[in-house]
Amino acid sequence: MSDDVAAVAAALRAGDRVALARAITLVESLRDEDRARATALVEATHTVGLATHRIGISGPPGVGKSTFIDALGMALLAAGHRVAVLAIDPSSMRTGGSILGDKTRMARLAREPAAYIRPSPAQGVLGGVAARTAETLRLCEVAGFTIVIVETVGVGQSEIDVADVVDTLVVLVAAGGGDELQGIKRGLLECTDVVVVPKADGANLAAAARTRADYAQALAYIQPRHEGWHVPTLECSALEGRGLEAILAALDEHRALLEQTGGWARQRAAQRLRWTNTALHEALRRAVAQDPGVRTLLRDLSSAIEDGTLAPESAAAQLLAVFRRPAP
Repeated sequence: MSDDVAAVAAALRAGDRVALARAITLVESLRDEDRARATALVEATHTVGLATHRIGISGPPGVGKSTFIDALGMALLAAGHRVAVLAIDPSSMRTGGSILGDKTRMARLAREPAAYIRPSPAQGVLGGVAARTAETLRLCEVAGFTIVIVETVGVGQSEIDVADVVDTLVVLVAAGGGDELQGIKRGLLECTDVVVVPKADGANLAAAARTRADYAQALAYIQPRHEGWHVPTLECSALEGRGLEAILAALDEHRALLEQTGGWARQRAAQRLRWTNTALHEALRRAVAQDPGVRTLLRDLSSAIEDGTLAPESAAAQLLAVFRRPAP
């Protein structure tokens, strides 16, 4: 481990926010020369950290995730927690860039010294999370944050990967849209631990109550992902600060149940295995993409692939054969 990485790791363990920002930038880097340093940093800190409660916040675009997190984060700070927020933004498929604007909708939380907000690009990864969310989450734990919130991209039905990195998954559902139960499908509901109808205020109050009742009825037919847990359906108003106490209580009750039943340890163990597989797939993808023989053959096959004379499956088989060839 280089002196630079060792210094970042030591500062991170001391709760240095600048070191946390540097560490996250390093593990999110797509540059080949940064990968070895990032791996060394993760290895130097992977056994350090608190029993942080990892909370996922998912839901369709426009439902108010960032505003909800701003209000929830303030309530968590008032309860004595240190709160980190990982806000995943969608990336452009053409440029790879992201707007990273979620932080602007968490204005109160962004000003708090006990809070840390990190927007991250999804980098083309499906499932609502980013390529390095698991590593970034661990770095926040090492830096001493007792709550880490993962705000997903907000792309709808595919956002079940967040369940692989959090302890409690909260799904926000919009009220009064006329198609509430179509907004989020069974796959995500089966992973959900708490359902919240936000914006339950003003003219939206009656619609929020109806939506909450609809989801409560629908969830009665879905097996919760944790034995002994009954998924609560709640309403809240971030604008008025109403309903947040019930949500905090549900989060605490869910954590307590997991700890009492052993589900906490089992879930963390399963997550480590899944993210090991994810890391393996990513390492293999990079190795294949960087292999000189694969790159040369791909250039040679490109025209045949593009004009349809060579099937993509056949091309992939040829490329894999080149990658798997014995070393000279």
